[in-house]
Amino acid sequence: MGHSLRLLPPSVELETRYVLKQLARSHRALAELKGFSEIAPNKNILLNAITINEAKDSSEVENIVTTHDELFKTMSSENYESPAAKEVANYRSAIWRGYELVEEYGFLSTNIIIDIQSMIEPSKGGIRKLPGTVLKNELTGDVIYMPPSGKEEILKLLDNLEQYINNDYDNIDPLVKLAVIHYQFEAIHPFHDGNGRTGRVINVLYLTLKGLLDSPILYLSKFIIRNKSAYYRLLQEVTAEGKWEGWILFILQGIEETADETLMLVKEMNQLLEQSVKEMMDKLPKIYSRELVDLIFYEFYTKISYIEDGLGVSRKTAAKYLSNLEEEGFLVSEKIGRERIYLNERLFGMVKKAGER
Repeated sequence: MGHSLRLLPPSVELETRYVLKQLARSHRALAELKGFSEIAPNKNILLNAITINEAKDSSEVENIVTTHDELFKTMSSENYESPAAKEVANYRSAIWRGYELVEEYGFLSTNIIIDIQSMIEPSKGGIRKLPGTVLKNELTGDVIYMPPSGKEEILKLLDNLEQYINNDYDNIDPLVKLAVIHYQFEAIHPFHDGNGRTGRVINVLYLTLKGLLDSPILYLSKFIIRNKSAYYRLLQEVTAEGKWEGWILFILQGIEETADETLMLVKEMNQLLEQSVKEMMDKLPKIYSRELVDLIFYEFYTKISYIEDGLGVSRKTAAKYLSNLEEEGFLVSEKIGRERIYLNERLFGMVKKAGER
């Protein structure tokens, strides 16, 4: 039940024969996703759409359940539709912030990790100080793990994790290291709340840090939801018995499966974007511009002020553009509070469907 957590690196063979076989498949899927996303016309559009599904799924792992519709309303309004939607919106902001910091500094530090967690859980930010934290089986209530306690001990373990993340002296494949990093962070359990969600942000930031992806578009949360019992069982087997192989294979399979699914969504979105360009040129040639198409795809929704600022046009012109786009079926409007919001229903439906696959 109580286990002293060892410093990294693990003193066992990580790159076993089975792991090496799976590694080849995982790298191939990841490289294909990276290659296609690099040539996508607008990376921010991809990133915005994909982080919405991830924010929803990652929060669902922690039993914070919201709908795509609640999320859309949360993003487009100052008033949160539900506390769950607010938490999911916080998580999405944390992904963006973490990505910006890693891009700026070129490493993933303990301070960046603390920053990410404080955005995910604004009222419960910071390292655990008090002892007595235990992790329990949700069904039986039995204590299954007691993470390290004491701020000094936690910071020592986080410092060791930071060194492991940022140094490549061991020549271990980065995807294998990702599995080790994810386990170790979950085992340190450094925060009062938001550990799981913070750990899943670390995963994708590590992939971008190591150049395996150009932007944070691959997330394991849906794979974890589908295989939740195996996820917790394999974590526990590393803790109790030092069985790394099963855990590493699980994460590598998750990377392969998720990369394939994400690639499918990226291709579908790209197709929809290009189709919308052609349709707008055909149906609304007087107002068409590539910038206008990008603006209505940047989020699931747009407002008059977004078009006004994005295109540098008057409020009256922006309102006319949106009215024309709604008449031709590109957008559907809805009043939320005192504002009229214009939803890109085709994009929203596509991302929602991908989230439910």
